[in-house]
Amino acid sequence: MKPARAKTPRKPLVKKGSQANLKDPVGVYCRVRPLSFPDQECCIEVINNTTVQLHTPEGYRLNRNGDYKETQYSFKQVFGTHTTQKELFDVVANPLVDDLIHGKNGLLFTYGVTGSGKTHTMTGSTGEGGLLPRCLDMIFNSIGSFQAKRYVFKSNDRNSMDIQCEVDALLERQKREAMPNPKTPSSKRQIDPEFADMINVQEFCKAGEVDEDSVYGVFVSYIEIYNNYIYDLLEEVPFDPIKPKWNTCSTPMRNTDFVLPQSKMLREDKNHNMYVAGCTEVEVKSTEEAFEVFWRGQKKRRIANTHLNRESSRSHSVFNIKLVQAPLDADGDNVLQEKEQIIISQLSLVDLAGSERTNRTKAEGNRLREAGNINQSLMTLRTCMEVLRENQMYGTNKMVPYRDSKLTHLFKNYFDGEGKVRMIVCVNPKAEDYEESLQVMRFAEVTQEVEVARPVDKVICGLTPGRRYRNQARGGPVGDEPLVAEVVLQSFPPLPSCEILDINDEHTLPRLIEALEKRHHLRQMMIDEFNKQSNTFKTLLQEFDNAVLNKENYIQGKLNEKEKVISGQKLEIERLEKKNKTLEYKIEILEKTTTIYEEDKRNLQQELETQNQKLQRQFSDKRRLEARLQGMVTETTMKWQKECFLFQPDQNAPPIRLRHRRSRSAGDRWVDHKPASNVQTETVMQPHVPHAITVSVANEKALAKCEKYMLTHQELASDGEIETKLIKGDVYKTRGGGQSVQFTDIETLKQESPSGSRKRRSSTVAPAQPDGTESEWTDVETRCSMAVEMRAGSQLGPGYQHHAQPKRKKP
Repeated sequence: MKPARAKTPRKPLVKKGSQANLKDPVGVYCRVRPLSFPDQECCIEVINNTTVQLHTPEGYRLNRNGDYKETQYSFKQVFGTHTTQKELFDVVANPLVDDLIHGKNGLLFTYGVTGSGKTHTMTGSTGEGGLLPRCLDMIFNSIGSFQAKRYVFKSNDRNSMDIQCEVDALLERQKREAMPNPKTPSSKRQIDPEFADMINVQEFCKAGEVDEDSVYGVFVSYIEIYNNYIYDLLEEVPFDPIKPKWNTCSTPMRNTDFVLPQSKMLREDKNHNMYVAGCTEVEVKSTEEAFEVFWRGQKKRRIANTHLNRESSRSHSVFNIKLVQAPLDADGDNVLQEKEQIIISQLSLVDLAGSERTNRTKAEGNRLREAGNINQSLMTLRTCMEVLRENQMYGTNKMVPYRDSKLTHLFKNYFDGEGKVRMIVCVNPKAEDYEESLQVMRFAEVTQEVEVARPVDKVICGLTPGRRYRNQARGGPVGDEPLVAEVVLQSFPPLPSCEILDINDEHTLPRLIEALEKRHHLRQMMIDEFNKQSNTFKTLLQEFDNAVLNKENYIQGKLNEKEKVISGQKLEIERLEKKNKTLEYKIEILEKTTTIYEEDKRNLQQELETQNQKLQRQFSDKRRLEARLQGMVTETTMKWQKECFLFQPDQNAPPIRLRHRRSRSAGDRWVDHKPASNVQTETVMQPHVPHAITVSVANEKALAKCEKYMLTHQELASDGEIETKLIKGDVYKTRGGGQSVQFTDIETLKQESPSGSRKRRSSTVAPAQPDGTESEWTDVETRCSMAVEMRAGSQLGPGYQHHAQPKRKKP
């Protein structure tokens, strides 16, 4: 069964409260040590230079019924089993040392299970120096020629540095050298062969762009955190053989027990940085001195033989390298005596104790208590990383539990943005460490998601650069070179022995007199040479003074000429400024005028728009009125057509016999039908019919008495004037005894305005009828309440006939 590969899911970095300042993630690297035996089962495989994969060992597969998976973890860089110490240093530690020389802090710690190669990575072994000696070598290669003399910088108990003048530093050196057992290591001592091969670094490494106008001092300290207590490994504990050692139970201790030194306390300085109060800081001048101090403290570190490692570290060790930098004064001769100008940077190299399970170490008693404290401090470190990641990813503000452990409390400033943080995860690929390696990988995954604020650059005082070499060019002191007086005294011939042992000795005094005469002669020659050189130098000075004077006169003349040119240019500038002011005033007037014109233009445009809108409304009203009048004309036309259609004879009526019209001489009578809705016009010509019976509604009685019928019809013409139509017809008797009218002619009377500009009326309102009917045109049935029938065979074309119903005779 082939195992399924599954990559560890990683949550996306959702940052809600991201800040504007720049941040860098914690750099986490992985180093895989080689197996102790070739036939050992391996559970870690290097996939590429950034990824490793964990395989579940065979034993775990059987216990878990084959339910396992291969997990991959990513790092900033992975170093395989064939990686050299030099390759690891160049990638991980070299940038931290470069930042240290440029005034920035750094923290580098190794993390892993017991026996994974943490101490080998940090310290090294014979012939393979680790990160610590290589860091020291790079520091002294970079600042070797710029180091201050010993005791110019002096540490105090407030995590800062004081400056001493050259005289005080000299007195301090003489005082320390006069001590029988000086605490400060000397560069003239022979290197301890026990660690000589570790610090013999063949590759030369140096930082770039070192400030040459400053002096440097290197101070180292070495502490360990054991059972959550801090101890100074460089502290010299005086041993008194007379007084017995007492344990915590106030009873004398056995010779096999170890006497614990006094533990140290953590303090906070004025810059809120944590430091170990009362910790020994030793000034060193070379890699050999610094490593000798480290080796002296390393011998005091707690180690023990456990089931997993023959020499297992039982404490966390912290080796601090403090670099002090101060600028030279303006002359480049001495250190600037201003404490505020001192820049202190620190590189902390931490070798953590191995995380382990107590059932595997077979620990008991003190070893078991040590393992519990180690795991507790590492668990606090992991908790701090998780809280930091949660605060940065989700914008929360949970309190980070730094104070739960001395290890996290000491380095809390680094995670708050006081320097870069780097971690090397050391793993042993053997199958027995699978569970511990899995926990280490998970912690590394959490740590590299934590971001630390990028430290800001520290600026030294703004003195002129190049002060050191300008002073050397003037003949100032250079390093530890001998004085001129010492050279002169060494050039004199040596004095012979002045001891006279015999009264008859005749050779000692003559030899002494001869030597003194030679010295006197040499002295006289040197005085003459000095006088000669002095006169020559005086002559050169005089010539130089004359040349300088001539140069000053020449320069003064040039300055006068330049001043005249400058005066002329100033006058021209004043003239141009006046002209500029005048033009600005004119421009201001033109701008005001333009503003007025633009305002008038806007007003006129608004007025024009108002007039256009008014014309548009009038045009719209006119179009609307025309449409309304057209509708009225159409409606009236349709009504008239309907009336004409109603007055046509009935085609289905039986034919009647045509009656002959009476002659006009017989005197025809007319029925003048004028509806009550007609309007009285004021025209000169008025329709007039003599001998007419005027009715408002046609009736049988009137039609029976007359031979002619005339209907006066009024309508509104297209020009708004009233048009009067006279519809004429003949009255005939029907077979049924009624009367019918056959229309024969239409006369039209119309009034027009000669100019055509007379306003048309939109509507004509007829006066109300006496009987209460509406003042609208009525149809034929309203005006003539008689039956209508069509006369068949009419010769006048289609037409209508009005049939009056005959009145019933009374019985």
